[in-house]
Amino acid sequence: MNTSEFREIIYDRDQAGIVTLTFNTPARKHALSMYTFYEIYLAIDAFEKDDTAFAMIMTGANDPNIEAPSKQAFSSGGYFSPDAYEGLSPKIVAELDQSDIAQKRTTMKIFMCDKPILAAVNGLAIGGAVTFVLAGADQIYMSEHAWFQLPFAKLGISAELASSFLLPRLLGMQKTKEIMFFAERIDAQTARDLHLTNAVVPHDELLPYTYKKALELVPPRGAPRSISAMKRLLRAPMVDEIANALDRENEALGNLFKSADFAEAMMARKERRAPRFTGK
Repeated sequence: MNTSEFREIIYDRDQAGIVTLTFNTPARKHALSMYTFYEIYLAIDAFEKDDTAFAMIMTGANDPNIEAPSKQAFSSGGYFSPDAYEGLSPKIVAELDQSDIAQKRTTMKIFMCDKPILAAVNGLAIGGAVTFVLAGADQIYMSEHAWFQLPFAKLGISAELASSFLLPRLLGMQKTKEIMFFAERIDAQTARDLHLTNAVVPHDELLPYTYKKALELVPPRGAPRSISAMKRLLRAPMVDEIANALDRENEALGNLFKSADFAEAMMARKERRAPRFTGK
């Protein structure tokens, strides 16, 4: 599939060699389906193979129907609706591994990418949107109106995208449990204080700021071979641990997706009410 054929993300490379990968399903606040992750995998692959591409920026498209910056979305996390597969060819559907709930394939792809990746978090980022940028982005910049949330326990599921390995090392075990168990929102400044993001930027300046930082990483100002070497050195001790964490997460998620509590969480979301869990 050519990058111009993507339907859920936009892939654009400019003359400076900076690729912008934009989540582009505003009607569902850029929720990420298995097919979205498939497109992201292909986008990272194209980025890696393009000798004229030196850095990537990930962001969410602004919804033209929403005026308030505080209501914009980077991504609302996992999208579990069957309509995500509407219009897809049988060949593409066959390529989607339904057992890879934790997204091992795409997570390892972006984690192993040697080129710098920056995230411009322009609005709410929930669940897999948070864990994906933590696994794959070398620098994370947030709009002043953006916020993080990990709602695993409220959905009857568990951590994914290697967050069970990464978050305790970023935050410590107790803080990680607090964030995962209670699913409270983390505003941009708190995320900065927790070292989950590199900077909090005025909303209208977020993309220009991120682009300016990306320019510092590409020729002639940036040394791509140096940056790639440092990425390889920094990730080397964690590669096996990340892969093993994703395997464990897939096992846990596979079991939890069969639970009555997960079914209740999905029904509660559809009916716009609080879930009533039974532990089954």
